[in-house]
Amino acid sequence: MSEHDEKADGDPFPESPPMLSRDLKSVLVTSVLQLEEIDVGLYSGKHYWIPLSRRLFGGQIIGQALVAAAKSVGDHLYAHSLHCYFVRAGDPDIPVLYKVDRVRDGRSFCVRSVKAIQHGEPILVLQASFHMDQPSHIQHQFSMPEVPPPEDLLSLEDLIRFVLGKPDLEQKVKRGFNRVLANEVPIEVRPVNPLQFSREVTTEPKRMFWVRARGHIGEGNMKLHVCVAAYISDYSFLGTTLMSYPTKRVKMMASLDHAMWFHNTFRADEWMLYEVESPWAGGSRGLVQGRLWRRDGVLAASCCQEGLIRLTASEDKSKL
Repeated sequence: MSEHDEKADGDPFPESPPMLSRDLKSVLVTSVLQLEEIDVGLYSGKHYWIPLSRRLFGGQIIGQALVAAAKSVGDHLYAHSLHCYFVRAGDPDIPVLYKVDRVRDGRSFCVRSVKAIQHGEPILVLQASFHMDQPSHIQHQFSMPEVPPPEDLLSLEDLIRFVLGKPDLEQKVKRGFNRVLANEVPIEVRPVNPLQFSREVTTEPKRMFWVRARGHIGEGNMKLHVCVAAYISDYSFLGTTLMSYPTKRVKMMASLDHAMWFHNTFRADEWMLYEVESPWAGGSRGLVQGRLWRRDGVLAASCCQEGLIRLTASEDKSKL
């Protein structure tokens, strides 16, 4: 990531007017990733989108924690990796405090540790490493999967409306889909294979979908795009573990940890292909891995997460 990808005029997370259309600023910029500085190394973050579970969205906490960490490093340094643990469920009724510790400041690397705190206790612990752009004598990557472009695919909202039009749809299912439509998410999603999102059939725990932030962010602010990608990375991620078990009823599903590596520059407000798979599940836990691809075939970022998965009492007798 080169220096010219960062805006030279001060705060990389500037205030912006509210989003009214795709041409205006993304709500992820104007609201979700806007932190209030309370003291040196101490910030407060508010909530925009609350999932139907009524718990805080993990991607929001990761993204805000990374914003707090990025505010404490120089303009020539960019996040290349983050590792975090979710240690408590977040409370959607109060703000989150972010406390930044400067672990190390080197010549080409620096490390920050961030605690997200509610009710006086940490709900997430994140460590992020920042690196100065340097030339490399080795370079390789996998090939991006060949899939239809996003313009040829239906949005997740359009797919839900199509399902809602079925005359034989159960009322319970219909109510659930209507709740999803009413709960507007600040990201756009276009599944490559719609059946993989409906859980109507048993498939391998692998799926792909195009994703981008709603609204406009603009080029040139790589620190901000990385934080938005951290937010996006947790969306529909852990649920991939359930694709081989469409009849199972989930009692509880929660992220335990999350890691990301940022490889190349990208824009989070432009379509990227999210390739997700679950290589393992067991012991009431599941593992998922993901790759975010730019449209031109460049690997932008890689992700990995383990989560807790508990089924209803009739299907899962285990207790952790």
